[in-house]
Amino acid sequence: MHEREREHLARLLSAAVRAAQPASGLPRHLPEPTAGGRIVVVGAGKAAAAMALAAEQHYADLAAEGRLTGEVATRHGHRLATRHITVTEAGHPVPDAGSELAALRALELVASARADDTILVLLSGGASAIWAAPVEGVTLADKQAVTRALLKSGARIHDINAVRKHLSRIKGGRLAAARGGRLITLAISDVPGDDPDVIGSGPTVPDRATLEQARAIVAGLDPTIPESILTALTDPRNETLKPGDPAFERADYRIVAAPALSLAAAKLEAERLGYEVEVLGAAVEGEARDVARAHARLALASPSGTRLALLSGGELTVTVSGSGAGGPNQEYALALAIALDGAPGITAIAADTDGTDGGQGAADDPAGAVVLPDTLARATGIGLSGLACLENNDSTGFLQAIGDLVSTGPTQTNVNDFRAILIDR
Repeated sequence: MHEREREHLARLLSAAVRAAQPASGLPRHLPEPTAGGRIVVVGAGKAAAAMALAAEQHYADLAAEGRLTGEVATRHGHRLATRHITVTEAGHPVPDAGSELAALRALELVASARADDTILVLLSGGASAIWAAPVEGVTLADKQAVTRALLKSGARIHDINAVRKHLSRIKGGRLAAARGGRLITLAISDVPGDDPDVIGSGPTVPDRATLEQARAIVAGLDPTIPESILTALTDPRNETLKPGDPAFERADYRIVAAPALSLAAAKLEAERLGYEVEVLGAAVEGEARDVARAHARLALASPSGTRLALLSGGELTVTVSGSGAGGPNQEYALALAIALDGAPGITAIAADTDGTDGGQGAADDPAGAVVLPDTLARATGIGLSGLACLENNDSTGFLQAIGDLVSTGPTQTNVNDFRAILIDR
């Protein structure tokens, strides 16, 4: 049932993802090398492998001359085959040993660049976990502990990254301070507002967040946070680099893809399918279940005879109090289904454009879920309570049982969450 609606929802998600592919958006921003200089590539994020591959193809002649080198890191399961730029894999959303090695390698490569080299930093969502070089006195295990606590708390990405930056030797502008040549950062934004100092925790730009702010964020977390974290956040040596620092001379930064671009592509596709379109914003934030209820009210208030698509992007959060499994998009979908309560003619999709929403860090984790008019009825038919699953933060269990999960595999890009509600009455 509802095959046409499922197809329309899938087409909108596909349009959003296609618009953010590095192969189409990156090449026109790639810099020309200096005379005789090399292009030294470093990078991190869920799109890093695809960005590296696009750079290799663009610089094919340069590679033949031995003037293209580098290494990027991506999430486990997101590797692509490259010839000249090494691709490694690391942990996300919690860093692992691969994350630490990747960050240290990036610092080494940037420091080794000559004055006539161009350092090309390829940055995308997920870089904050994929590059992890703890400051002195903080271990990788300590950073893993504080990352888990931040994620569980439902903190905004801006707050999570404010803490990460002050516990890192590569974030908060410190990668720029390590360089030997000119530096150009090309970034795919996955954060509401597209703030460069938040994307990947801003390794090559000045930081607006302060140690004091990072301490205040951590103060509200689980009291079992390692003492080393609290000590590091009182050490003035761990303050990040600020505007005016000489590290940012001869440094350029460009955003090559962002959530608004993907929403625009989805809007065109929805119009092709015959829907009027209302874009609710590319930077929607908030608790997933609360945003879902607000969006359900908008959908239910639409007049009869309407063919309308409500589109939104951004990054939602989940405050975890239960023992279930899920992610922000799945929790949004479950809460939306409950709020719509089987209203006819309303369907929806919520998915992360990188292909992974929550999960266990595996390449086959679900990207999100669809919502159909019979979602709750099918669950009731097998003895499953939507409300009980929502209270237990078990959206995966609910949606998997009724076959409403969306699985795309790694998409090789990341412009954050994508949501569409289709109203066809």
